[in-house]
Amino acid sequence: MPKGSQLSQLKSALSHAGVTKPQQGSKRKRSKKEDVDKERRAAKLREIQQKMNLFDVQVTKVKHGVGGRKIKGAVGRPAQSKQAGIQQRTKTLLKEHQDKDRSGGIFDRRFGENDPTMTPEERMLERFTRERQRESKGAWFNLEEEDELTHYGQSLSKLDDYDNIGLGLDNGDEEDAGQIDSRTVQKVHFGGFESDEDDDEEGPERKKTKPEVMAEVIAKSKEHKYLRQMQQEKDEDLRHQLDQDLESMRSLLYTVDTERPADEAKLNAAVEAPNVQDREYDKAVRELAFEQRAKPKDRTKTEEELALEEKQALERAERKRQRRMQGEDTDSESENGRRKRLRQIGGDDLEDDFYGEDGFGPGLQEQADEPDEGEDGGSGGEGEDGEEGLEGEDEEEDSEEDGADAESEAEDSGSAEGDDNELVQKRKGKTGKPNAGKELPYTFPCPESYEEFLDILEDVEGEDVPTVVHRIRTFHHPSLAEDNKFKLQRLTGVLIDYILHIMTPPSPRFNLLSALIPHLFALSKTYPTAAAQHFVEKLVLMQKNLRLGLSRGATKPDVKTWPSLPELMLLRTAGLIWSASDLNHPVIGPARLLMASYLGLCRVRDLCDICSGLFICTLWLQFEDYSKRFVPEVVTFLANTLLHLSPHKITDVASLPGSFPSPDFGMRSELRLDTREARKLSFGTADLPAILLGTRDEQMKVDLLGTCLALLERFADQYKSLDGFLELYSPVQFIFAQLDMNRLPGMLRDRVATISSVLSKLLKFSKQQRVPLSLQMHKPIPIPSYVPKFEERSSNYLRNRDPDHERNEAAKLRRQVKQEKKGAIRELRKDARFLAAVKQKEQQEKDRVYNERLKKAHTSIEPERAEEKAMLREKAKEKRRAGRR
Repeated sequence: MPKGSQLSQLKSALSHAGVTKPQQGSKRKRSKKEDVDKERRAAKLREIQQKMNLFDVQVTKVKHGVGGRKIKGAVGRPAQSKQAGIQQRTKTLLKEHQDKDRSGGIFDRRFGENDPTMTPEERMLERFTRERQRESKGAWFNLEEEDELTHYGQSLSKLDDYDNIGLGLDNGDEEDAGQIDSRTVQKVHFGGFESDEDDDEEGPERKKTKPEVMAEVIAKSKEHKYLRQMQQEKDEDLRHQLDQDLESMRSLLYTVDTERPADEAKLNAAVEAPNVQDREYDKAVRELAFEQRAKPKDRTKTEEELALEEKQALERAERKRQRRMQGEDTDSESENGRRKRLRQIGGDDLEDDFYGEDGFGPGLQEQADEPDEGEDGGSGGEGEDGEEGLEGEDEEEDSEEDGADAESEAEDSGSAEGDDNELVQKRKGKTGKPNAGKELPYTFPCPESYEEFLDILEDVEGEDVPTVVHRIRTFHHPSLAEDNKFKLQRLTGVLIDYILHIMTPPSPRFNLLSALIPHLFALSKTYPTAAAQHFVEKLVLMQKNLRLGLSRGATKPDVKTWPSLPELMLLRTAGLIWSASDLNHPVIGPARLLMASYLGLCRVRDLCDICSGLFICTLWLQFEDYSKRFVPEVVTFLANTLLHLSPHKITDVASLPGSFPSPDFGMRSELRLDTREARKLSFGTADLPAILLGTRDEQMKVDLLGTCLALLERFADQYKSLDGFLELYSPVQFIFAQLDMNRLPGMLRDRVATISSVLSKLLKFSKQQRVPLSLQMHKPIPIPSYVPKFEERSSNYLRNRDPDHERNEAAKLRRQVKQEKKGAIRELRKDARFLAAVKQKEQQEKDRVYNERLKKAHTSIEPERAEEKAMLREKAKEKRRAGRR
């Protein structure tokens, strides 16, 4: 480009491009060539404009230029690139913004496609019918179809003008020559007015309606389907006949000729011998083919249906039992359902027909009709876990509490249990010993209270009580009557009272308790709210008894503080029925507090108290098997029990390590083992009922001491993960070290040595896990340095040429990622600015339209408002004038 001013540069460029030419006269006509030259001229002008616009060129000065080398990006045109980016965003981003809230798609509008009630055959038939209807509608005015334009059912294209018009031109009979036939006179002339109904059939067919077309299509479809079925049945019959005739055909193929010689017959028999196995195989295949297949079973019955069937079975069995008691015949019944009367015994009757046909009397024969124990639920046992009550359901909390009012007023549970025993003894005194041979009824009323339940069990053996409970639950299933659920809720409290009764000394029945627990478990799961209320009532009563005993004096021997055998069994039953691992539970929570109160507040006075405490410790072990919560009262009681029973060298309380309380230390010397007798004994399982009944001997002490050692070992294994295990079991280890091993029995001595070694290892591991506290570890803070940093390679070219190839490639990739990231951020910002500008324009357009509407509204209202103001002014003037007058 030549130097000089911009105007001179523009003139030089225009003349060099040949754009400037001398002007000619305006009268000359324009040619097509001039139009093409005009377009070329405009293109050259645009090119010159771009070259002359120095503001659209951005040049980056190269620091070290090399001749002939072109550097990418040295010269750029930001305005053009910006315009290109705007155009690209207009094509893509703007279209996405405009279609953002739109929704489109393909809709399947075929008939019956979205109807799940139609089968594929029905859909295809309906589509075919509609397609034929559309074709028939479009063919009404189609003149190309010859069959459509008819006259009396004949095509007009094939109809001659002089055929069948009655002139008789082609008739060969001379008699009728030149005469019009009778058919023409009847149909065409006036004689056609008197035609009968048969004439309508020969006329043109009328167009069928849509219901007629549909009915015809459906009828044809059904006809084809019926024909296919008939053909399949014929084929099946034919195949079956061929299968039956196969054996006869085989016999024809292998028939032995009797006229042949004997040697030839023998030869044929030897040849046919291997075919016998084939025939047997074919016979077996046919038998398997025609074998009767398994039939579908009956559906699974619901819980309500099963309960109703069991109730009806019990009612039928009870009716049969009542008839047997009355001497009626329960087996022989007439065909119409009436019972036959017993035959009258005559004076000559020898009673030779006493036994029936099978050789058994009526009483023995009736046993077969009696429902077996599996049908009724069995005669009690631990297998009966309640078939209809395992699914718990929430019930209302306002259940009646008739059975608990009697015991809530009592001061302790022992007096209530004594009253129950006296009540049972009085009832037995009236009736005597129950008849062992008497048959057990099948239906019982649901007891409303504990006394009614005892009346029901008055003549029932102990092993039949679970059967009675099961029949009561079956006969009063909740689905059979509306108020049955309330009766079963009250039955839960009755069973709890009965469990306390059967566990009362001197003859507790543990087997019966194990048989009744499944029924109580099923009722508690079915009605958890009512069952929890019954259990909590008993626990509250036990807590009142404990508080009353402590107020009278915990060390007095005649005061009852520790729980008795029925109360211990109640706590054990609660742990079996309810979940003991929950943090908060309406039954187990109060039971935990009560057991901890027993261990922490009650004082040890004799072996019976130690036995109750050890049983409570065993319950704690079962309760906390999963949750492993720490109970300090347990370890304290076990340590004190070890001090009470075992011989040791500790003389006073001050020499005891740790901080656990030992208020009864040294006060009960009679509880300690007698070393002379104990050396000959070996410990076993403690007899809980015997100890609670007051049995005192050295064997009992040895058994209790062995139980205490086992519990200490179990709790040590359970609490070994606690942070305070070292402080918890260090005093116990000290007591083990102070025991007099020579005065203990041999088995206990080995047991103590084993537990002591285990505790030593656990305490050692617990001590090793403790680390002294230290400050937080962090990286040291360096001292600030003001020495300048010198680089051996100051050139970027050398810095980017690492001799390590992998490290150099990794650095190159990092640089590319950084550049791409910066470019992506830059493009996202441009997209955001573009969208913001588009949204701003849209908002401006909306504001403009809104303002125009508002202006139009104001324009339409202004004349009316002006008229209204003028009218008001006139009225005001009139008022003023009227006032002057």
